[in-house]
Amino acid sequence: MRKCWVLPLITLVAATLGVTAAGVAPVLVASDTPLRVMPLGDSITWGVGSSTGNGYRGPLWNRLAADGHPLDFVGSVQNGSMSDPGNEGHSGYRIDQIAALADASLTRYRPDVVTLHIGTNDLRRASEVDTAITRLRLLVNQITADVPDATLLVASLVVSTSSTEEQWRGTYNQAVRQIVSDAQEAGKRVAYVDMSGLTTADLADPLHPNDSGYQKMADAFHRGVQAAGSAGWLKNPAPASAPVRSGIAGK
Repeated sequence: MRKCWVLPLITLVAATLGVTAAGVAPVLVASDTPLRVMPLGDSITWGVGSSTGNGYRGPLWNRLAADGHPLDFVGSVQNGSMSDPGNEGHSGYRIDQIAALADASLTRYRPDVVTLHIGTNDLRRASEVDTAITRLRLLVNQITADVPDATLLVASLVVSTSSTEEQWRGTYNQAVRQIVSDAQEAGKRVAYVDMSGLTTADLADPLHPNDSGYQKMADAFHRGVQAAGSAGWLKNPAPASAPVRSGIAGK
């Protein structure tokens, strides 16, 4: 069954998910599939730098809801003014720290979409840079093993004005592409989301986007979800081991 995914995966990435955060949207498809989305990462996932604390999660939620998806964002923490603030964003965390909590969270909430932006804090520590790429590859494998039917959208790191991070960000982002490509060849629902549309004008501080930057991130992840739908990847969420409704009024 995996072999039949390969062509849609290649088409998906080449035609859609390779666009920048300011790129064009893919062809729209039926959007009534329920989505249980886990935003996973560090302080950028948490929403540091945004005026509401929602980060990219708020505008992404709005776009997906406007598409018609029954929707829930899930995770063990909550932040921001949005009505559905569940996420798995942990300020200051490196890849290995996210990996340490991922199994428990993924198997509890059973997301069918995971949006991953991670690695900024690894690149800020010289001792972590050499092994950051290996850790990311292991994390991608870990996520796809925990939730094999989920769509994993792996983002490139956004621009910064930190000389330490910028020294390594290009190399790291190239490796992200390769890790995603390797996962696709293994038949996994993993795709690359290019965040190069953000510029330094979209930053609130040296590392974190401002509201316009988070909007661009949301737009890029949104195109990723749409493209996953076009490829037939989106499935109804699997039964979870615990209640996963995380803050939506009336749920």
